[in-house]
Amino acid sequence: MEGPKRLEEGLGHAPIVARNEPEATMAKRKEDQSQMTTKEHDVHEPNDGEKPVLKQKSRRVATLDAFRGLTIVLMILVDDAGGVYERIDHSPWNGCTLADFVLPFFLFIVGVAIALALKRVPNTKYAVRRIIIRTLKMLFWGIILQGGYSHAPYDLEYGVDMKKIRWCGILQRIALVYMVVALIETFTTKLRPTVIDPGYFSIFSAYRWQWFGGFIVFLIYMITTFALYVPNWSFTIHHDDTSETFTVECGMRGHLGPACNVVGYVDRQVWGINHLYTQPVWIRLKACTLDSPESGPLRPDAPTWCRAPFEPEGLLSSISAILSGVIGIHYGHVLIHFKGHAERLKQWVSMGVGLLIIAVVLHFTDAIPINKQLYSVSYVCFTAGAAGIVFSALYILIDVWGKRTPFLLFEWIGMNAMLVFVLGAQGILAGFVNGWYYKSADNNLVTLASNIEV
Repeated sequence: MEGPKRLEEGLGHAPIVARNEPEATMAKRKEDQSQMTTKEHDVHEPNDGEKPVLKQKSRRVATLDAFRGLTIVLMILVDDAGGVYERIDHSPWNGCTLADFVLPFFLFIVGVAIALALKRVPNTKYAVRRIIIRTLKMLFWGIILQGGYSHAPYDLEYGVDMKKIRWCGILQRIALVYMVVALIETFTTKLRPTVIDPGYFSIFSAYRWQWFGGFIVFLIYMITTFALYVPNWSFTIHHDDTSETFTVECGMRGHLGPACNVVGYVDRQVWGINHLYTQPVWIRLKACTLDSPESGPLRPDAPTWCRAPFEPEGLLSSISAILSGVIGIHYGHVLIHFKGHAERLKQWVSMGVGLLIIAVVLHFTDAIPINKQLYSVSYVCFTAGAAGIVFSALYILIDVWGKRTPFLLFEWIGMNAMLVFVLGAQGILAGFVNGWYYKSADNNLVTLASNIEV
């Protein structure tokens, strides 16, 4: 086929082809498809004799691994340098800094990877079981690493008070997004049409059930955010021998500020205020400190909510984060079905630019500000649009122009993302090094390196 009709079969369901394709061409396509082999993935046969799932994958796309690796490197950079140069750290409230791109970028590439991994699902039951098991693994490690059990890198002790364990975190959010997007993709495999028309919007129509799922997520988030009533609430700060209780006055709906937003209210009701993150970045707001946007002592007239906990990876904001994965899976679908570089880039870049425009309009009209803490819809559009542009740029450099060598390190990190995340971003490697000290626990390489003035 030529021009816009040059499409690839959607594996796992009836072939997706252009209308009026000659039968001889279709037969040749099926013959070529049957001869496809893979060099990267061994076939795993389930113990109960079920058919193998998600096998015969096509050649690994280098851009995907490079993008994932770049995101992990960026995560480690902002975690380490953000405390020194806080202007690249997370925005205190509205706005978007370098650190605010990290998690949406990762969720975006999770969506792309899901599309490629679930091209073929001959056994739905087995696929669902694999998805659930992987989700539970990520939830487990998320609670271990960010729930308070691990004190790495500076504290060699382990353990957490169950009254204060943090249930939410980065891996937990990734787990939720992965589970929802992967299950939607799995259960809608046989609902895709057998024929796709040429044209820009044909890919949207072919995967309309995925977009319908995203629309349901959008409605849940928007209705909850603007319709749910937020009453007054209280929190207690414990000192060595005393404690103080503060009350935040709310009694409103649709508030998008730090004190009375629905995102915080839902987390306080579901998890309990003692299980939320105790060092929210809003403490760097002008209302809280005179040193804003840097950290500093609280103002004497700081509002009470400046001292309150807030969960940046909370339940409602994680529901909104599913949209980042939905947009990512669309980019994966384009990669599967459109063979030509120009066709893929046309789809990717146009959507990326469109999302950026929507985000800018929503933000600067004050309709829905870009806000990472709330994971607002404008934040979804802005970060997903930026991810689409960066992904397209890497695709041009690596897969079109063949400039792969400069990105080999990123590719390796991307192929070992979980390992690098645990060892690097969560401080486990630094904690291991920290465990080898001389006479005193403070006399170690990590402390020595952190005390060096540049």
